[in-house]
Amino acid sequence: MVEALGCAQRALDAGEVPVGAVVVCAGRIVGRGWNRNLTDNDPAAHAEIVALREAGRNVGNHRLGDCELFATIEPCAMCAGAAVHARVRRLVYGADDPKAGAVHSVLEVVNHPSLNHRMEVTSGVLAGRSAEMLQEFFRKRR
Repeated sequence: MVEALGCAQRALDAGEVPVGAVVVCAGRIVGRGWNRNLTDNDPAAHAEIVALREAGRNVGNHRLGDCELFATIEPCAMCAGAAVHARVRRLVYGADDPKAGAVHSVLEVVNHPSLNHRMEVTSGVLAGRSAEMLQEFFRKRR
């Protein structure tokens, strides 16, 4: 999660919403991502998507069944859906997202009863640091 926070800092330094993510397989980082929506003019360039894309390239497979996704905030519906489609084994995230979280806050995309993929979920890891970075970013924008 510390690596994901470092990625979030890169987003912050670029003027993006400070969200970071890493994908770990067999104990090594195979994908890193941070929000790049503004930088890339890409509405899908969320940290998790960027990290999953890089992981897929590095692993050589679109299925990441032996991998874990670490994100600084609860993934949105798009990112949660991508993790499900990639068959990520485990999701670890920091702060809950009461406005757009798709693990349990607003929607239940991860581990939805109608889907056939189940993912282990651990939440609240370094949540304070993750939330603080986001809150400070939005406080400065107001």
